[in-house]
Amino acid sequence: MRAGVRVLLLLLAATVCVSNAQTTNSSNDNKQQQQSILDEPIRFSTKTKDSCTMVVSGAGDYTRLRVSCKGVSQGQSPARSYYCDFQGKPNLCRPYNDKPRHFFNQMMWELRKLSHACQGAKIYRPQMCRRYPDEAQMSFLASWPKTTTSKPSKPVQEQRKPAVPSQIKPVNTPKLVKPQQASKGTQTRKTTHKPGKTTTHPTEQPDSKASRMATEYCWQSFHGICSYFIGWFQN
Repeated sequence: MRAGVRVLLLLLAATVCVSNAQTTNSSNDNKQQQQSILDEPIRFSTKTKDSCTMVVSGAGDYTRLRVSCKGVSQGQSPARSYYCDFQGKPNLCRPYNDKPRHFFNQMMWELRKLSHACQGAKIYRPQMCRRYPDEAQMSFLASWPKTTTSKPSKPVQEQRKPAVPSQIKPVNTPKLVKPQQASKGTQTRKTTHKPGKTTTHPTEQPDSKASRMATEYCWQSFHGICSYFIGWFQN
């Protein structure tokens, strides 16, 4: 009986040792997977003097990048702090496998141009791996606090759009006539007026003796003939 109890205790002790070894191995594997790829984090400052650090770690088949930044405190307001995560498979790029730090340095050169390190491009393509597909690039994953900003609502004045003056049909206004044109018009009008019938009054000659005699002695219808002959005889 005692020998059987000893055997059971030895079996229990062996199983406990095996389970502990497995848990320690799995934890070591996880630590190796989460271990930083770079020896030291990359540090840089943004356009607004935010001090940032880049930490690269492995997460399974993917490479994870966390960019953590802290701004400068202004007066009584506390300094802002934020971070964002990127993920990709840059190991598909051959130059990355030779110089992984240079890959993230090229990405850092783009981040330092921004005012907010987490409000840049959704996919970063370093120059050394630019010709490789999107899977080999570092893509935006998440950020804190969230950087997605909603579109600003239009003010009330813009919603009430005034009537567009271009839609109103212009009124045809008469063109102003220049003084020279007006004078020409008046001249042409004067020339185009039809002249009224002018009755030419013959110059009245003094009654001669012959005409007086013709009116006295001849009928009215023969005044002309009588005055002619009387004048002829007188001459």
